[in-house]
Amino acid sequence: MKRLLATIAALALSATAALAHDFTIGTLEVHHPASKATLPGQPVGGGFMTIANKGTEADRLVSITAPDVSDDVQIHEMAIENDVMKMRQLPDGVEIPAGGTVELKSGGLHVMFMKIKHPLKEGESFKATLNFEKAGALDVTFKIESAKPGNAAGGEGGANHEGHGG
Repeated sequence: MKRLLATIAALALSATAALAHDFTIGTLEVHHPASKATLPGQPVGGGFMTIANKGTEADRLVSITAPDVSDDVQIHEMAIENDVMKMRQLPDGVEIPAGGTVELKSGGLHVMFMKIKHPLKEGESFKATLNFEKAGALDVTFKIESAKPGNAAGGEGGANHEGHGG
């Protein structure tokens, strides 16, 4: 019985490790870069992750490249202004405060893969490089998750990005 419980515990830990994927550069920790599956012909995809800064100095995510998916990757902010949802590109990137955490998620800060080269398929992944002002370049893997609202990558559901064109 103890052997069976030990085996089950080991399998559970390995499954958890397989689901979580983290990347580190200097004092920055990037947790679970993910995207949502897209439909054929959909012109854009979203990217999500959490970035923690364990250091005593702020850093800034200034750009992202993902040449296999898009030649135009942007950092965006979504906010409600006067009861109207507005989305805008953040050309200067986003600050990761010292000792702080920034969550890129649906409905707030997020990544936009513009004019995607092919549909993003659930269960697949793609490489990207996050470029930080101080820490430098960090290669990560975005896992493509279900497009269904409420699933892992987007939290409360995918945002409507049809205004981004194609």
